[in-house]
Amino acid sequence: MQKLGFLGLVLILIYSASWALAGDGPSNGLVATISPHGVAETADRAEAAIAGRGLGVFARIDHAAGATKAGLELPPTELLIFGNPTAGTRLMHCNATVAIDLPLKLLIWEGADGITQVAYNAPAWLDSRHGLGDCAAVLDNIDTVLAEIVAATVE
Repeated sequence: MQKLGFLGLVLILIYSASWALAGDGPSNGLVATISPHGVAETADRAEAAIAGRGLGVFARIDHAAGATKAGLELPPTELLIFGNPTAGTRLMHCNATVAIDLPLKLLIWEGADGITQVAYNAPAWLDSRHGLGDCAAVLDNIDTVLAEIVAATVE
């Protein structure tokens, strides 16, 4: 029961911090929170949390490494691309345009203040962007899974 209480607290903190970090608020569709870990460790933890929920990690992109190859500098910034082809395909059957936002993505970056942040697109935003109609019910489950992944990542 204590673990469930802790998870609930973490989810509340993620929600309450999300709009403070996400820029101009709910209109941009991002849910964001702070990680107490560095970018690489946060990405490692996220990758483990994603795999632990039976989802596939399709790619892990190190944007800072790409910047270095181009002779540029960028603070540590990683993007995880992951998902479940079954759930994604169901959503694409409802509206093919949702494929532009799938698979799911988790952005992890170091802000100018040195604080590691984690962000993802809010599933409700996907519905408002793509008009998923009856299929939007699937998004509730996706929202729960994303919140659990982030909670495990930043604990």
